[in-house]
Amino acid sequence: MAKDEKTFRSVVEVAQTLTPSYPVYCLRPHLLRRNAKRFMTLFPGTVLYAVKCNPHPMVLRALYDAGIRHFDTASLPEIALVSETFPDAHAYFMHPIKGRAVIRSAYTVYGVRHYVVDHPDELRKVLEETDREGLVIVVRITTPPAKGTLYHLAAKFGAPVELAAELAKEAKKQGCKVGFCFHVGSQCLDPGAYRIALDLVGEVIERSGVEPVVVDVGGGFPAHYADTDPPPPPLEAYMDEIRAGVKAIRLQPDIDLWCEPGRALVAAACSLLTQVQLRKDDRLYINDGIYGSLSETVQAKIELPARLVRLDGPVANEATGYLLNGPTCDSLDVLPTRYQLPADAREGDWVEIDQIGAYSNANATHFNGFHPETYVAVGDEPPAVVRRL
Repeated sequence: MAKDEKTFRSVVEVAQTLTPSYPVYCLRPHLLRRNAKRFMTLFPGTVLYAVKCNPHPMVLRALYDAGIRHFDTASLPEIALVSETFPDAHAYFMHPIKGRAVIRSAYTVYGVRHYVVDHPDELRKVLEETDREGLVIVVRITTPPAKGTLYHLAAKFGAPVELAAELAKEAKKQGCKVGFCFHVGSQCLDPGAYRIALDLVGEVIERSGVEPVVVDVGGGFPAHYADTDPPPPPLEAYMDEIRAGVKAIRLQPDIDLWCEPGRALVAAACSLLTQVQLRKDDRLYINDGIYGSLSETVQAKIELPARLVRLDGPVANEATGYLLNGPTCDSLDVLPTRYQLPADAREGDWVEIDQIGAYSNANATHFNGFHPETYVAVGDEPPAVVRRL
């Protein structure tokens, strides 16, 4: 955030000042900085922020200010965003499938030297499109489904142990340094999944005879969403399992150990202020929906806390379970769960939907001409303001 940008004291002040008829992301940069510093303190290695989770410049700036200098990038635009915004930062190409022109540009224009592969043809592409100077090939290993994950990313990417070992040997033979990585799945609720995955890394090292220069344990670290859900295990439990897994496979003491958190850093640091445009009995029509910021309420069945904001008087003590309808001219644009809000909710009120920092604006489309894009910074709210119901 630029120094001259206003920081609002609260979401209520955002509504009072802007009276927005458009969706507004209310970012808490202080929470982002706190989350990042805690993660960097607890993780026994280097923290790479997963840019795909939320690439907004205000988010990246807050994380950079907290000390993040390494970024997990999956496309040339993400690499350009990081490299051109923070010249002293480091981008790593962590997508296992890349176009040839993209590989060339990342290598020659932006100096990217770390490339993930999970197939012999992808390794060949990277070798052919670079001069191999300083090249580090990071072999992605497939992992079994982990408990509680929203998305099992190994269903699409990753090489089984035998193939991963062959890729490592070939990369080494071609004069490259070698690393290994995996991803246990998004919103992983089982810390032991990281130790299981690290055991697979140990198998690949033993089969290939290749000592890696880096091991990347990926992302998957969870956020705590609805207050009615059981909380995920503490972050310390994940770090304990990672340390135990690293120790068990006897990695070299000078190896680089990486992780790629996204959701765990940013989910709770942002809320979304939407406006009620119409009420039909127990249906509220708001100005954002599943084609915008709220796709994960359907895709991942995430339940998000919400509250009503009204500027011109009190709200009813009684609550009603409302269906929230998005703005598009499409009957699918309805959030799948009911939200308990004051019984007298009406046109012109705002609904603040909390914990929306991850995979919200990053997933938003332009369908029907609607696209949420306004970000503001919010500081520490006064104790009297209750953000979550």
